[in-house]
Amino acid sequence: MDKFVYLFHEGNGNMKETLGGKGANLAEMTRIGLPVPYGFTISTQACNAYYDAGKTIPSLVESQVLGALAALEEKMGKKLGNANNPLLVSVRSGSVFSMPGMMDTVLNLGMNDETVVGMGKLTNNPRFAYDSYRRFIQMFSNVVLDINTYYFEQLLEETREEKGYSSDPEMTAEDWKEVIEGYKGIVKKHTRKDFPQDPKEQLFLAINAVFDSWNNQRAIVYRRLNKIPDHLGTAVNIQSMVFGNMGNDSGTGVAFTRNPSTGEHILYGEYLINAQGEDVVAGIRTPQPIQTLKDEMPAVYKQFSETCKRLEQHYKEMQDIEFTVERGQLFILQTRHGKRTAQAAIRIAVEMVEEGIIDKKTALLRVDPDQLNQLLHRRIDDKYERTLLAKGLPASPGAATGQVVFDADEAEELGNAGKKVILVRPETTPDDIHGIVAAQAIVTSRGGMTSHAAVVARGMGKACICGCDALKIDIKAKQFKVDEKVINYGDVITIDGSTGEIMLGEIPMIEPELSDEFQLLLAWADQERKIAVRANADNPEDAQKAFEFGAGGIGLCRTEHMFMDLKRIPIVQKMILAETYSERKDALAELLPMQQGDFEGIFEAMQGYPVTIRLLDPPLHEFLPDKEELLVEVTKLQILNPSSPELKKKEVLLKKVRQLDEYNPMLGHRGCRLGMVYPEIYEMQAKAIFYAAAKLADKGMDVQPEIMIPLVGHVNELKQMRQLVIDAAVKVQEETGKQFEYTIGTMIEIPRAAITADQIAEEADFFSFGTNDLTQTTFGYSRDDAEGKFLQNYIENKVLAENPFAVLDQDGVGKLVEMGVRLGRETKPTLKTGICGEHGGEKSSIDFCYKTGLDYVSCSPYRVPLARLAAAQATIRHDSNKKEVYTTA
Repeated sequence: MDKFVYLFHEGNGNMKETLGGKGANLAEMTRIGLPVPYGFTISTQACNAYYDAGKTIPSLVESQVLGALAALEEKMGKKLGNANNPLLVSVRSGSVFSMPGMMDTVLNLGMNDETVVGMGKLTNNPRFAYDSYRRFIQMFSNVVLDINTYYFEQLLEETREEKGYSSDPEMTAEDWKEVIEGYKGIVKKHTRKDFPQDPKEQLFLAINAVFDSWNNQRAIVYRRLNKIPDHLGTAVNIQSMVFGNMGNDSGTGVAFTRNPSTGEHILYGEYLINAQGEDVVAGIRTPQPIQTLKDEMPAVYKQFSETCKRLEQHYKEMQDIEFTVERGQLFILQTRHGKRTAQAAIRIAVEMVEEGIIDKKTALLRVDPDQLNQLLHRRIDDKYERTLLAKGLPASPGAATGQVVFDADEAEELGNAGKKVILVRPETTPDDIHGIVAAQAIVTSRGGMTSHAAVVARGMGKACICGCDALKIDIKAKQFKVDEKVINYGDVITIDGSTGEIMLGEIPMIEPELSDEFQLLLAWADQERKIAVRANADNPEDAQKAFEFGAGGIGLCRTEHMFMDLKRIPIVQKMILAETYSERKDALAELLPMQQGDFEGIFEAMQGYPVTIRLLDPPLHEFLPDKEELLVEVTKLQILNPSSPELKKKEVLLKKVRQLDEYNPMLGHRGCRLGMVYPEIYEMQAKAIFYAAAKLADKGMDVQPEIMIPLVGHVNELKQMRQLVIDAAVKVQEETGKQFEYTIGTMIEIPRAAITADQIAEEADFFSFGTNDLTQTTFGYSRDDAEGKFLQNYIENKVLAENPFAVLDQDGVGKLVEMGVRLGRETKPTLKTGICGEHGGEKSSIDFCYKTGLDYVSCSPYRVPLARLAAAQATIRHDSNKKEVYTTA
């Protein structure tokens, strides 16, 4: 018989695929003897069976749930629905991968008009019992009956105001009874049915709701964002309730074994006295720092601190722990690997090595390469004056500037339109996920460092400030006030998530400084990796930045970017507009020293590392004015000033633009095809490279130019262009009397080049796979059109798993890369191979490059640290007897 339900003692921490992350951890903590409230887990397979059965719980699952419930009742000595000794349970989701706040939870299930009386008598605390009952009605009505929480909160707020209370703990049992009757009325009004009183009916309705929440909109968005597969389903954890709202010797909280923002090795978290768990994470009340628990309940704090150490040692990882104290007794409700910022991830990984908890390889695998981008961006420049509006809790580090918006939908709409926005809310909920994704940063007036906004922002690497109660937010008026200052929708603010400061207007930012731990982790990465990391850089400044970030060379220097300089464009246009060979040579002679200066700067910046220089690639019309704009200008001059000398000049220009115009420029007269028709252009560029090499040889500097011929599709193209470059080198060596080493290769960016790589390798010293164009030509996609018109639809509808321009299509484009490497090395075993498209800075693509045997990846300068770490992770994961590759290039 298929098993769908597991009591906690029947599972363990290795059963995440079946029990979900939460269920597996509850089972593991039960196994090692921690104080975990007992319960059982309905498996992820049961969730899939529920959907297969048309969103109905199969009878086999139902019978196993009832059997597990009976075992739980026997273990606890209580019974669900028993008026004299009631068992109350929580019903929580638990996916394989952590999805905090994305799915639904129901607490205090089992309460009804009879059990609430029994609870009051058993605890001798009727106030607690009725408080728990009203919480259950509100949560169950929202999660299961789909009634907006707003109606309940509004009634509760009106009741508090009417009675002159400022907070919930002031409410008496009689007050809560009154609220409960009002809540029941809300349920009756919205569902036309009474609130369900049968606890078993409540239980199965709640299980249905948790299964349904696997496919709610916020969960779908979160999975897409975090690349979590849709087929996994969620487990459901049924756990006996413990109560943090039984008085001042009770409480609830969330804590991390280390600071999730900085990585500091201190217990970090928050708790609330006389409260239940949702009060902390929902941001309804602003909690106290965990350290103050030492004064409030010293024995509990000591036990909790020791439990945290034990859990971290057991899992060998920083833990995020939910706990409840019931009448002075500690219970652990959940533990999971804690989400953290990039800064914290690096520090924790390094310090755990130094503490002997993990080894260096484990530390390298602990840090997500994508997180490193958080550390490589700008922060607020302290030199500039700032107008401080308010200060909240520094929930997630980083800085951001943007227009204030108060609604997640508005944030998404403006963000998609290219606007930078900061989402300001009293508190965020999981339904705001799409707005958080679109925003530069998040600010809330309520909630603490473990609230929804804080946890989600840290996971995304976005700046976040929480609990800024100085902000008086008026959602309807679309404004917030700080004292007498009013900030309206669309006004610009700057926030510093590291300090909690909110400032008026835009404040300049400065470049980041990398920590010692960051540098040490990357040094470990360099020791492990067996694939080199280069950078794409087109000028000396970018080359210098790449060198500082640890690049072992330049994998792609695009010479056309040097032509785009405003001072050079007129000379480039003169070269393009030349009617004779002599006129073109004169223009090229003006450009040559400019290019030479560029190459000298890049060679110097790279200090002897190899530099791959791609000769001119784009079609010539890209250096000329836009045809439509030029046509408008000509037409205006013909009407307003027909005898103008400027008109004749623009008419000549328009004629040339029309001559160069192409139906499909991407596949037209570009790359090596330009060199074949206008060899003097490539000759000038080759000479500029070699003059630069000769000049630096004069200074005693070693340079390693690698000259790359773009868009080769046939070996004869490369053969002819190779000879042109060799001839240019010979001329410069004879003229300068200097000798220098160089290599000549090609960019593999069209399918035919990969298919005939064995032939092309005869004329190549290296291959560089240009996967941007190779993706376009393999898929038959025009990138701009695809991304702008249909590619997002393809991803949302799962036609494609990823954007193939962001993540290498290993099944299609990847096969061409594999073929190119294999065929090329069959002809020339020493052939050096690399990748220089944007995929060179994407972790799964780097993993593919290592497995395929490439010698290096090349990416933008700011992604070099990411690539160094990803290359080390690939090496560790696939460590084998593979040959050592070019680790210095």
